[in-house]
Amino acid sequence: MLSALAVRSQEAPKESGEDKVKSLEILYISRELDLTPEEAQKFWPVYKQYSHEVNELISERRKKSKDLKTKPRTDEMANEALDRELGFEKRMLDIKTKYKGEFLKVLPPKKVSGLYRAEREFRSMMIRQLKERRENRAINNPKGNKHRP
Repeated sequence: MLSALAVRSQEAPKESGEDKVKSLEILYISRELDLTPEEAQKFWPVYKQYSHEVNELISERRKKSKDLKTKPRTDEMANEALDRELGFEKRMLDIKTKYKGEFLKVLPPKKVSGLYRAEREFRSMMIRQLKERRENRAINNPKGNKHRP
């Protein structure tokens, strides 16, 4: 199923890896939600806003995490990191709660529930595919050579 989506993305003009994944996610969500044209017209602008807020939070989280890796780990810093991580999780929940209401303005509850499920399933598929690719590379290139045969 995802491989068919991947083929479609390969036919499109050159995109960054992130753009390809986003395109695949949109295709997957579209198929899973089975939106009517009217629903799609109202849904996608709201979803775009939602995605933007989620991605901003994820970027901020990564940046803070990267900054912390360069500093020595003390108990005080570990405690601050725990508080910061819980803060990020709360903010993510706040975003999802806010957009649940926004999505319910344009979609029936079944489809909103399906959206969150579809997002989780898509992430799981992507993680599984990345893991399989890494394992295949390790099998096909056991010495860690960067050159392809």
